[in-house]
Amino acid sequence: MGVPYKPIEGSNIYVVKKGDTLWNIARNFGISVDELKKANNLTSNSLSIGQTLVIPGMESEGDYYTVVKGDTLYKIANQFGLSVDELKRLNNLSSNTLSIGQRLLIKPSISEDVTDTYTVKAGDSLYQIARKYNTTVDELKRLNNLTSNLLSIGQVLKIPSEPISDEENIIYTVVAGDNLYQIARRYNTSVSAIKDANNLISDSLSIGQKLIIPR
Repeated sequence: MGVPYKPIEGSNIYVVKKGDTLWNIARNFGISVDELKKANNLTSNSLSIGQTLVIPGMESEGDYYTVVKGDTLYKIANQFGLSVDELKRLNNLSSNTLSIGQRLLIKPSISEDVTDTYTVKAGDSLYQIARKYNTTVDELKRLNNLTSNLLSIGQVLKIPSEPISDEENIIYTVVAGDNLYQIARRYNTSVSAIKDANNLISDSLSIGQKLIIPR
């Protein structure tokens, strides 16, 4: 019909465009050339415009976003309530360079919810939102990779989850950007107390890690 073909969101079918190669298609979808060839019974690296390729694993890998003209990592991350670092980590990106038609994983199919989200409405401010969810403006800015207090209507913000508590301690789930000093300060304890409670021998943390916060 003379117009660019855009695959249905969530489909595992890709239509070859001018300039495509097996290498750049495999790279955009985070798979190997051999996997792509095997899924499509290809015996050579030759492609033709309009050819359809099956992308292995797309049905179960989670939600994806297709890059369009004008997109940046910051814009996409902000749209889906992620930080740029989280978006790069999900897609194993080593730079901020994007290409039109590139598909980015924006939500793994199996993930541990460590935050809630809030959609900004008219009249909202970081202070009001922080107060509503019993957190701080600084924490909201850190979690959402914000460099100013400006918000836009419809913007999706990540909200720190309520910590799970037991009779004596709080159980905290580590999120991107956390360090022991920040967590200790937030809960009015010390780094050494947290390390002792969790038998930690270093200050290194991993996203999703559960920490016992001594009261």
